[in-house]
Amino acid sequence: MASAFLPLIRFLLFSLLLYCTSYAVHGKASGHHAVGTNTLNPGTACSKPKGSNRTLLAIYRRHGPCSPISSKKAPTLGEILRLDQLRVNYLQQMASHGPRGTQVQESQTSIPANLGSAFGTAEYVVTVGYGTPKKDQTVDFDTGSDVSWIQCQPCPDCYPQQENYFDPSQSSSYASIPCSSPQCSLSSRHGCFNSTCMYGVMYGDSSKTVGYLSRETLTLSPSEMVSSFIFGCGQANEGFVGKLAGLMGLGRGKLSLVSQTSQKFGSVFSYCLPPTAGSTGYLTFGEPTPSANISYTPMHTDTSRPTFYIVNLMAISVSGQQLAIQPSVFSSTVFILDSGTVITRLPPSAYQVLRSAFQSSMMNYRMREPSGILDTCYDENANVKPASVALHFEGNVTLNLDDSGILFDNCLAFAGNKEDSDLGIIGNVQQRTFEVVYDLAAEKIGFQPNACN
Repeated sequence: MASAFLPLIRFLLFSLLLYCTSYAVHGKASGHHAVGTNTLNPGTACSKPKGSNRTLLAIYRRHGPCSPISSKKAPTLGEILRLDQLRVNYLQQMASHGPRGTQVQESQTSIPANLGSAFGTAEYVVTVGYGTPKKDQTVDFDTGSDVSWIQCQPCPDCYPQQENYFDPSQSSSYASIPCSSPQCSLSSRHGCFNSTCMYGVMYGDSSKTVGYLSRETLTLSPSEMVSSFIFGCGQANEGFVGKLAGLMGLGRGKLSLVSQTSQKFGSVFSYCLPPTAGSTGYLTFGEPTPSANISYTPMHTDTSRPTFYIVNLMAISVSGQQLAIQPSVFSSTVFILDSGTVITRLPPSAYQVLRSAFQSSMMNYRMREPSGILDTCYDENANVKPASVALHFEGNVTLNLDDSGILFDNCLAFAGNKEDSDLGIIGNVQQRTFEVVYDLAAEKIGFQPNACN
């Protein structure tokens, strides 16, 4: 029977699932759930959080010592930078809106870190439970993507994963979504087979997932479950590399986990990315613990980029001195906060000023050859103390970056954009040790320093 589905599934992917929908967020509600996470660079030991009163679900750096996914070796710096650039290239291609007069498709508004490539880069993973009884599935999570999906049996065209493929027939809470249901149209690409709703997503690197749009119980922790969670039960998933079961979308669209749990968690989530792969941070759903140390900047919306979390970067400082960069350089650039991009991308002129000021403040350290897009690198065997760098956002919000958020492999963790791109990206290296709060209901993004502990 599985082989009979395959031609139909492929046909639906390329011919039926054509259009995009508008996206929305919902109102606030109470509720709070926390999830642990660890960092970009591999480490030798896994340090779990201590003394936390939060409900923790482990979220790990894909190649860190705590990761549930086996890995023979971590990617090299060159591999990380190459795959990171693939993601950035596609995000910026999407931001250009494509040919004039054409309709933007979901593959141009919901990008999961170039998934076919990102499984080998610096993504974070979480193990969640699907079904009743629950079956663990380890997935990537991404603020630049909306649709959550996992590989499901029968799986006629799937890539190898570490855990068993999810089997809907073994779950008492699984239900496919009929074509007559209004939920079917929530997927921007959808079609029907025997009155059952099907979804399809094609990503920027031509990887794709297609299958049945379904409902299931999603278990975040022993005390937190999401009933009737809408997800993609993928049956034809091509172009993906790695052992992950799929993806969890934390974007702004209607099918994202954030939007689907808006009544439970109030359209609010936050995370803290710790400085090392062996240490643990957290992901929370719901209002964060009140703190005077959280500073909020407005979250902006662009209907042509509905998944993205947009902020206004106003200025940059090095060693306590604001750089002489014209305000128009920042105002002419759309900046997004992205969990999947590693290295922050700036307008070329802004990056040149930053690089010059940083190098001037670091003259006591011996430089080494550039590493790919990273052109300000220091002796990799030296204990380098970086000059301070601060990012200034709208609303008088200043991020004094942690040392781990300034250097990546002893290189300045910033790069210049292409000249023709108007999309800037605040990468996950710069977000380390901050609790980053996404409040979709209030349309604001908060930052709390030194929060991972």
